[in-house]
Amino acid sequence: MEEVTSLIHPENYWVLWAILIGWAAVAIVLEQKYSWASKLSGAIIALIGAMLLSNLGVIPLESPVYDTVWSYVVPLAIPLLLFQSNIVKVWQESKRVLIIFLISTIGTVAGTITAFFLFKDIIPQVNLIAAMLSGSYTGGGVNFAAMATRFDVAEGTVSSTVVADNLLMALYFLVLISIPAMNFFKNKFSTPHIDELEKNSDSGNQAASYWERKEISLTDIASAIGTAFVIVAVSFSLAEFFSNIIPENSNIFLSILRGIIGDDYLMLTTLTLFLVAIFPKYFEKISGSQEFGTFLIYIFFVVIGIPASIPLILQNAPLILVFAAIIVFVNMLISFGFGRLFKFNLEEIILASNANIGGPTTAAAMAISRGWTKLVGPILIIGTLGYIIGNYIGTTLGLWFTSLM
Repeated sequence: MEEVTSLIHPENYWVLWAILIGWAAVAIVLEQKYSWASKLSGAIIALIGAMLLSNLGVIPLESPVYDTVWSYVVPLAIPLLLFQSNIVKVWQESKRVLIIFLISTIGTVAGTITAFFLFKDIIPQVNLIAAMLSGSYTGGGVNFAAMATRFDVAEGTVSSTVVADNLLMALYFLVLISIPAMNFFKNKFSTPHIDELEKNSDSGNQAASYWERKEISLTDIASAIGTAFVIVAVSFSLAEFFSNIIPENSNIFLSILRGIIGDDYLMLTTLTLFLVAIFPKYFEKISGSQEFGTFLIYIFFVVIGIPASIPLILQNAPLILVFAAIIVFVNMLISFGFGRLFKFNLEEIILASNANIGGPTTAAAMAISRGWTKLVGPILIIGTLGYIIGNYIGTTLGLWFTSLM
């Protein structure tokens, strides 16, 4: 990354936290107070505001504060948002989401192959860039890092690709979250989750209607936050334990097993749903968990937009941005094309494509922001599985492309 040239220093933690949390709060207030903001969605307001602040040089592109959001804020949000989840409904929805997710993954593979042959003789180390992006656009940043290490990619190439990846992910997030408001898509696809929200909405502002005031006590706050911390701690400890005892470079069965029970987010989601199923009365009594979790996710929305540096892209990686855009476009084309052919819901298609390109956390965040609460658990579970297959896809394509260079 470039030298720090922002108005606020990366280590000015209090000011950066104030901006992240303050802007998340502003986005929520605007969404619930004004109809135009409700239609736009608080998530887009949060993300665009962060992009403007970083691109205008007010806040830095990198800071330990942002890392803390990824490492602590997001994991805490996940169990809080799953406290009211019914495991039977989650399983029923997961089967459908799995199929469209795999179709979307085919889109990533097809897009990567298309982009590679278009830029094979134009972009240096395009075979390695393809490996990193195909892994990332199947699972997430974990796969990107794994492919960069696996193929020993030069630091300059990694940095340029990361910048392109960040900007494109933010822009695609804006596209996907805007689609539900477009009549073209609503007329072409079934939208049961959107229809349910509109049916249950008593006012023109769906966000304000959905997040109406609730009773909450100090006991609720203590139970929600305390339980979430314990679940995250136990889940991550278990995932680390299994990850350490199962060899990393072993046979396919052990590698898949390690990827499943050794993954932080998959273990976190699974354990939370298991506990909710075993102790339903305890979790049903906790009021406010959805509100806490959603506010934490809005902080995450702000962080997503920060690394999307347009000047850095124009300076270092314009062709890589085009390369990545082709992958995303083909993914979207196949996801929506086959999604319509096989009669998948618009919400399922959007979240599946999001889980591929941005990872399970961004997909879950989008589901939360739109009020599609029944799909939060399924997309987290299915999206996390992308971490497993992402490494195989990235490695396979990387080796094939390298043989063609």
